[in-house]
Amino acid sequence: MTEIVRIAARGEGVTADGQHAAFAVPGDAIGEDGAIVNGPHHQTPPCRHFPTCGGCQLQHADDATYSDYLRDRITHALQTQGLAIPDILPVHLSPPRTRRRATFQAERRGRNVIIGFNETASHRIVDLRECHVVLPELFVLVGPLRGLLGKIMVDKGRAKVSMTRADQGVDMLIEGVAVEGLEAVEALTDFGRANKLARLSIDEGYGPSPRYVPQDVTITLGGVPVALPEGAFLQATADGEAALVAAVRRAIGNSQTTADLFSGLGTFALSLSGAIHAVEGARDAILALAASRRVTVEHRDLFRRPLDESELSRFDAVVLDPPRAGAREQIVNLAASKVPRIAYVSCNPSTFSRDATVLAAGGYKLDWVAPVGQFRWSTHVELAAAFTR
Repeated sequence: MTEIVRIAARGEGVTADGQHAAFAVPGDAIGEDGAIVNGPHHQTPPCRHFPTCGGCQLQHADDATYSDYLRDRITHALQTQGLAIPDILPVHLSPPRTRRRATFQAERRGRNVIIGFNETASHRIVDLRECHVVLPELFVLVGPLRGLLGKIMVDKGRAKVSMTRADQGVDMLIEGVAVEGLEAVEALTDFGRANKLARLSIDEGYGPSPRYVPQDVTITLGGVPVALPEGAFLQATADGEAALVAAVRRAIGNSQTTADLFSGLGTFALSLSGAIHAVEGARDAILALAASRRVTVEHRDLFRRPLDESELSRFDAVVLDPPRAGAREQIVNLAASKVPRIAYVSCNPSTFSRDATVLAAGGYKLDWVAPVGQFRWSTHVELAAAFTR
């Protein structure tokens, strides 16, 4: 038998000689007949839909192995760029059933409405009857939602349903449907009221339109309620957000002036002390943050017009949380600046490592990295890192 020694980026087990085996973890072995012999770190997947459902790839790995996988993804990305491995802090794993935002796919087939996540590498929807990653108060809406979509969707039509846990309850956005006629409009109101939604919005292709809003919808960040635009970015779990905020605070220390780049709604800006200047390209997000009146804000596309060296050097610290593509344009200027502390939050170890090489060439030292697993049992990796000069 040949032993599995690591998990590859896409979740398959790998032997020392490079053989790949689906649904295998370190400690498992490949028998002479090709079958997987389970080892001590191979657990029974908790969900009946695994592995057909594409929402999870690693339910068969125990927590110790999953933590090792997240850590290895980061160290491998750094090594690929030729960077020395810094101190890797303990991995934070979000518990099962804590994801507070999720996007489901829906399809009507005659009288039946299928709702769930797509199968891996497929447009086929798995009709979910249970889910071990999203908050129960989100998933409990899937059943009633089948009834609503049966009234407003056309046969063979598809829709996308996004749910977010706001302060007032669940904020729901349905995209890809056309709500026509009094009966359909009343069905939306009845559904929102019966399920105590915070808001129900419809996007018929022209942007979200609220159809049921009993009160203003907010999300509390750093103890401050902030207006929540439809479809706005939010960290996937509350505990994952707290772990990232704690890491950012540690990275910038007692800095008195901080720039929060790609600030979004203010996840970090509203959780830091001192004078904070938040910069964000999404208009709705920066307007919501501005309304809090807790920080100064700037609406600016950091890809087309990044802060220059002189603008950056006014700050004691910089926090940045770019999208998966990283912050190539902004990093070049940051590497040339005199900012003493940088906290970099990333959802992509590859682009983070690419940007880290630019900072290293500019004289910054990567002190430590804190891995965060908000997307339980998936191959998605998040991190926060500290740079100093």
